[in-house]
Amino acid sequence: MENYQIDSLDREILKALQADARQSYLDIARQLDVSGGTIHQRVNRMRAAGIITGSKITVDAKRLGHGVTVLLGLHLTNAKAMSKVLAKLETFPEVLEAYYTTGGFSLILKIAVRSIEDYHQFLIRKLQAIDEVQSTESFICMDQPINRDIEI
Repeated sequence: MENYQIDSLDREILKALQADARQSYLDIARQLDVSGGTIHQRVNRMRAAGIITGSKITVDAKRLGHGVTVLLGLHLTNAKAMSKVLAKLETFPEVLEAYYTTGGFSLILKIAVRSIEDYHQFLIRKLQAIDEVQSTESFICMDQPINRDIEI
C-alpha cells in the first residue's frame, strides 16, 4: 500500500489525531460527520501505508530534570564508520535524535541531559570513547521558540 494517496477526509483524521491522539475513533467520527467504522478503516489503511507510524505523548524534558538540550555536530573519520557509530550512539540514553546530514557534519545529534556537567561527562566518557568520531561541535540550546508538527 506504498502508493496510498490521502484525501481530504484522511487529512481531517490526521489533523484530529495530531491534535489529540488519545481521542476515540467515535469522537473523531462525530467531529467529521462520518461513522466510527470509516475512521477505523481509514486509520488502518494509513497505518498499513506507513503514513501513521505510531502515537505518543509529549513529555516536557525540563520538568523531568533534563534542563539542558544540546545539538551536537559530529565529524566521522570516514563514511564507512557511520553504521558502527550509530550502533554505539543508539545505546546512549542522552541521544534523543540523530540526523545524517549534508554540509559540515556527518551527523547532528539532539542530546538531553540534566546539567552542563552531565553533558561534559557524556562527552568525555561516552562520545570521546568512539574512535570513529574525529571531532565535535556543540550548540547549547537556550530556548525553543518554535516547536510544531508538520502542517497537514
